[in-house]
Amino acid sequence: MEFQKTPGWLDWYDGPSKPRFKVPAGSVDAHCHVFGPGAEFPYAPERKYTPCDASKQQLYALRDHLGFARNVVVQATCHGADNRAMVDALVHSSGKARGVATVKRSVTDDELKAMHDAGVRGVRFNFVKRLVDFTPKDELIEIANRINKLGWHVVIYFEAVDLPELWDFFTALPTTVVVDHMGRPDVNKPVDGPEFELFVKFMREHSNVWSKVSCPERLSVKGPPALNGEQNAYRDVVPFARRIVETFPDRVLWGTDWPHPNLKDHMPDDGLLVDFIPHIAVTAELQQKLLVDNPMRLYWPEES
Repeated sequence: MEFQKTPGWLDWYDGPSKPRFKVPAGSVDAHCHVFGPGAEFPYAPERKYTPCDASKQQLYALRDHLGFARNVVVQATCHGADNRAMVDALVHSSGKARGVATVKRSVTDDELKAMHDAGVRGVRFNFVKRLVDFTPKDELIEIANRINKLGWHVVIYFEAVDLPELWDFFTALPTTVVVDHMGRPDVNKPVDGPEFELFVKFMREHSNVWSKVSCPERLSVKGPPALNGEQNAYRDVVPFARRIVETFPDRVLWGTDWPHPNLKDHMPDDGLLVDFIPHIAVTAELQQKLLVDNPMRLYWPEES
């Protein structure tokens, strides 16, 4: 089956630099994706975009190049609730990858068990309106209660302006809850302003809530971008991510977000993205928690 990439959509960065920052042994890239390949794993009819192919072999080659040991492969919205590409990546990872799925109410217990056996440990609920269609909250709560029995967690993706209206739903979830990309704060606003303070309050008052401090390339307004050897990229995002890392050091995760879906402005050099980490986790102890201890506790608890 032939798929035409969405116009304006940027391909992932070919030939990323070798990071100057050496990540701790056993580090986990806790947020990345596979796309297709479309000829083998077709994209969902209901998708809002058509990506470039990004295979498991290319993802694991990047893992090795950047110095990481493991991956958490998150189901991409372009595949809908067809998790075959993500599960295939897990099965071929030699135990070095775990996954986060997208499921519908109709998923069977046998299907959930098969995904668990392959390495899936969570489901993702997406509230970014431009990316997905609305799913009733009663359906999501039902799914959360079912996956809770497997010891899975819920990953939530939303934008900062929507947190007030989603607060009651998020705080009713029975599982560990992992927020993608700090709830997409508006970094033009103050780091101690009311919008980001609400997110900090959300984490402070609910000890089951974790956050990924990833995707500065999506959040940054002023840059500079992670290109051309830039060692101080996305400076406007640093105060936000650093605040979360230092306030909640045992509940933060980091990931590349490779292959960076839906970017139209610029495509970051993944090696330089790794060099962003010591700006937000400034001590060896914080880096160890962010990159090794926390993701291992969440995704490989039997080993940690």
